[in-house]
Amino acid sequence: MTKSFEMVFNVPMKCEDCEQTVKMALQDVQGLETIKLDWKAKLVNVFGYVAPSDIVASLQGIGKDAILRGTGKPNSAAVCILESLDPVTKNHLVKGLARMMAVDEGKIVVDLKLSLLENGTYYPQIRSSGNLSDGAFSTGKLFHSFGPIKLGDVRKSDKEKGLASHQLLSASLKIHELIGRSFVLSKAEHEITADSLFGVVARSAGAWENDKSVCTCSGRTVWQERIEALEKGITS
Repeated sequence: MTKSFEMVFNVPMKCEDCEQTVKMALQDVQGLETIKLDWKAKLVNVFGYVAPSDIVASLQGIGKDAILRGTGKPNSAAVCILESLDPVTKNHLVKGLARMMAVDEGKIVVDLKLSLLENGTYYPQIRSSGNLSDGAFSTGKLFHSFGPIKLGDVRKSDKEKGLASHQLLSASLKIHELIGRSFVLSKAEHEITADSLFGVVARSAGAWENDKSVCTCSGRTVWQERIEALEKGITS
């Protein structure tokens, strides 16, 4: 099992009262060992073995948002919005989010958040190319396979079957090796299927040395990027 690791988040805080409210919310998260906050820098530093999405969900429960910055060091975090390709309209439909962060030299964890998928066995994998011109089929050769994961019913209503939680994966990889490649979730081991989810792996907020910028090309701030993600249905 992967040992405990450090995570740093951007969290909007305006005063010491905000800081205390955030701290109290995080104290209920199972798996956390230490919590450090700096409301002036709007940073939350935690240590433990817990999925980043659990931290985000806990803070959203008190009306706060959070952006994973990895360990706060360059090249320590990446993110991938997972989409499916509608065979009729060719539109991309958002189905999940993969957060990746370095936890040791040469080792990463992947917090895989999915929704509205059929139950069954899926194969998360990294493909060599970031070319999405033909959906998952244009993502190139297999670069890394994480092994199978099983998704089952998590909701009571038969009309609402599907996964609405996360999977925590680990692998002996480096973040910089993944940037620009594709993350694919397929129903076939080492292969691509028509209903595969796909997305390009990009640097996450905080991977840049400029705390306020996600992309040096676009100049967008971390919160502008977050708003765009929320508009696509990525809520945690």
